Order: sequence, then structure tokens, then C-alpha cells
Amino acid sequence: MLRHWREDFARAMREQGIAANATPRFARGQNKGKTRDAIYRAGRRGASTAMRQRVTEVVTQLREAGSFHDPARAKLLETRKAITHGWLDVANALDAQGESSLAGEVRHFTRHLPRVLTDKERVAAALAQHIANRRLMPPSEITREKGDEFTR
Repeated sequence: MLRHWREDFARAMREQGIAANATPRFARGQNKGKTRDAIYRAGRRGASTAMRQRVTEVVTQLREAGSFHDPARAKLLETRKAITHGWLDVANALDAQGESSLAGEVRHFTRHLPRVLTDKERVAAALAQHIANRRLMPPSEITREKGDEFTR
């Protein structure tokens, strides 16, 4: 319902001569929505139980299986494929109308959409990067703070 309201509002603005659109996140290549305020603030304080739970799930799967796989990835890839085809259809229609430059920009946008990652895959990538950075850091630069947290 909210999406329809946004679309109606954007249409009314265009009728008034104001440039507006209401494209969904996925059509713009954005996989992830906004984080709820409470989770965002807890994360900033380093006290997010939601993030801790995600990290724990990822670490557990990595320990048990030696790799990480998120079943939600298949649906994301399916959605990305549909979005890509839709944008390429738009580019083809623009070509047919003689708008080759704009069609090229649409194709460029489509080729440079952000990588498809689930939330858990983002956590796994950040964890892998954190571990790689710690391995590169000389032991003399690692110090303990607040229990088990390590920093530079």
C-alpha cells in the first residue's frame, strides 16, 4: 500500500511540473533496505544482539562446513536476473526510439549494479576481511580492550 501511495504522490508531483519518481529499491540495484533505528543505534554502540547473532551463525557454519552458503541467495539472484532483463528491455526500447546515448547509459548502469549479497554473506565477507587484516597486522599493534575485543 505504501508503494502505491509513493507512486501516486510522484505522479501528482509530475502533474505539477516537479520531477519525481517512485522506483523500488531493487530496480535501482539496491539490495538492502534501511536498518531499523534501534538496531542501527545498538550497532553504533557495539551492543547489537542482532549483529552478534548473524556473526555467530556465520562462524558456526564456517566451522562446521568450512564454507558459507545462504539459501536466500537463490531468490536474490533470481530477482537480479529479472531486473537486469527489464533494464535491458528498456535499453532496447530506447535504441528503437533513436535514443542510443540514453540506451548506452542504461546498459552501463545494468553492467555496474552492485554485487548480489545477502545480509549473512555481507557478514561473512566482513568477517573474512577482519581476519585477513588481523593477519597482516604486526602482533605489537594488537591490544585488548573490553574483554575479547581486539583493536589497533
